[in-house]
Amino acid sequence: MRYSKVWKIGFVFSCLLLLAACGSADAGTKDKKEINLAYVEWDTEVASTHVVGQVLENLGYDVTLTPLDNGIMWEALANGEVDGMVSAWLPQTHAPQVEKYKDKIENLGENLTGAKIGLVVPSYMDVNSIEDLTTQANKTITGIEPGANMMATTENAYKEYPNLEGWNVLTSSAGAMTAALSQAISNHDEIIITGWSPHWIFNAYDLKYLEDPKGLYGTEEYIGTFARKGLKEDASEAYDVLDRFYWTAEDIESVMFDIMEGMSATEAAKKWINDNQDKVADWTKDGKSS
Repeated sequence: MRYSKVWKIGFVFSCLLLLAACGSADAGTKDKKEINLAYVEWDTEVASTHVVGQVLENLGYDVTLTPLDNGIMWEALANGEVDGMVSAWLPQTHAPQVEKYKDKIENLGENLTGAKIGLVVPSYMDVNSIEDLTTQANKTITGIEPGANMMATTENAYKEYPNLEGWNVLTSSAGAMTAALSQAISNHDEIIITGWSPHWIFNAYDLKYLEDPKGLYGTEEYIGTFARKGLKEDASEAYDVLDRFYWTAEDIESVMFDIMEGMSATEAAKKWINDNQDKVADWTKDGKSS
């Protein structure tokens, strides 16, 4: 009988140890801090996403930054394949995606105001309005990725501006577009690009937006932050950082400029964070930023 009691006590103790081990494993899984931020490889979004990602990394998160085409980025967010992004241009540019996925994503509001998109030319070009374009730049508009909403708007611009009938919209990438702009300006050639601000090109070169009498490209926009459904419950600290993230055109342009000058996006983000501790502390719960 005594051995039976000892065996039973040993069995119960073993079960308790097993349950404790399982509980610890579950807790470890639950507390695992991972975050995946999606972005489009536009200079603005490269800068902002790397800054937010670095802040989260400093808070102990295992951060993944995933570059995606615009349409795929929104779909991935709606499907929960990524956790968040700070790359939404509103109220016009990305309005179709917001309308399509609004029930599957969470809008965390503005992170930067005073943004603008449109057709941009060097100031030395003798044209000031889209409706005055005739044969400039060999009737070619140099654009970015084909999945960008701004490209779809530009490709259909002839419907609002008949003078653009027969014009060619050249798709490429944000990097290829800025390279083409730099080369054209160095040769004093004509070029028309799909541009946006804030952007370092407006600090580097003397540029102007073409007037848009038809309002094709909208008016002033803002850049917004979105998260997948359930992120607040799964990673409340990361959610709060995304929710509080807000900065200025001067902030983002300083990061973009450092990247343009040859610094990696990660190093540029670290530099900005080190120089703006008070601002970053406003995004975090406990003020930790480095």
